[in-house]
Amino acid sequence: MNCRHCNTPLEQTFLDLGFAPPSNAYLTKRNLSESESYFPLRVKICTSCWLAQTEDYRSPDELFTEDYAYLSSSSITWLEHARSFSKTIIDLLSLNDRSLVVEVASNDGYLLKNFVHAGIPCLGIEPTKSTAELAERSGINVLRQFFSESLARRLADDGKQADLIVGNNVLAHTPDINDFCRGLKILLKPNGTVTLEFPHIMRMIEQRQFDTVYHEHFSYLSLHTVIKIFHKVGLSVWNVDQLNTHGGSLRVYICHSEFQRQVEKSVSTLIDLEASFGLLEINKYSSFQRYADRIKNDLLAFLIEQKRNHKEVVAYGAAAKGNTLLNYAGIKPDLLKCVFDTSISKQGKYMPGSHIPIYPPAILSKMRPDYVLILPWNIAPEIKLEISNLSQSKPYYIVAIPKLQVL
Repeated sequence: MNCRHCNTPLEQTFLDLGFAPPSNAYLTKRNLSESESYFPLRVKICTSCWLAQTEDYRSPDELFTEDYAYLSSSSITWLEHARSFSKTIIDLLSLNDRSLVVEVASNDGYLLKNFVHAGIPCLGIEPTKSTAELAERSGINVLRQFFSESLARRLADDGKQADLIVGNNVLAHTPDINDFCRGLKILLKPNGTVTLEFPHIMRMIEQRQFDTVYHEHFSYLSLHTVIKIFHKVGLSVWNVDQLNTHGGSLRVYICHSEFQRQVEKSVSTLIDLEASFGLLEINKYSSFQRYADRIKNDLLAFLIEQKRNHKEVVAYGAAAKGNTLLNYAGIKPDLLKCVFDTSISKQGKYMPGSHIPIYPPAILSKMRPDYVLILPWNIAPEIKLEISNLSQSKPYYIVAIPKLQVL
């Protein structure tokens, strides 16, 4: 395999998690008696541009299906994050009723509804039917397609270039990252701005977040690599924010290279930090596997010990990252009784691979578990608050990432 960006042959492995089903392929009861598709889940690292990328992947229309289960609005923390960003960027760019905001991968309208309320024209681009329908109910115009260079050209030819293009947690999800970035170049007005948020690979390595690896994530990104990718298509990064979301993310601000804005010090500061951390050295990547193995072994040993001691362990948050963790560790319902989740689209279904049932949180009020394993560790405080209002007992809360610990 060659690098998806620079075409350099890929010879170095970053992480090997064996075989797993797609992390958002939740199962119905009928599916449990049918065969399940598993695919290699390995990540390679390009030693030329330092893009980390999955070795094997399915076509995106198989991963992001009509009944795609992830809903951005399911997290109160994320909704507040979107609201705060919307207010800030409207003021920063002086957006008004003559502007156009386009969000790529607009999901259920969690972000664009803030622009609708502000009277700013907007367009969502979202290929999954289930989430697009929810956005449309909020008064958002949604184009149900995958974003690409050809789609951007059609929109531009129709006079629909954007003052602001937003892409939150989509850059890592695109299999053809060069085509995606060329599309942003075409869709953006001459003086427009692109903002993209994505998990930062430096934080992923630092916090041992191997569970953020799954088939829907094609790339794992540093600022160093992102600058290289956008430079090739005539776009420039002029500012970057370091965020706490998803365990540590970056928000980059991008403009046309020919309309270059003054580059903020935040860019050079983070580039230097990445270099000192070792992101341009292969040893930083090749040592990551042992941390994933240690986390897997510690969690398995803990669950086996609790079973021997007749303690009940349940989980909360049927997140994709949880599926990566459970499948790599080979955990089944005998060790983890069930998972609770607020998303109606997941309730009554089963986790892919592990076949652990997913229940609505209300059922937790009828149970008295000894431990609750919080799978989406990035929103653990929010989840602890939710559980405290439901459970009659006072269970211990545990997370497995970056290490097994009681919160």
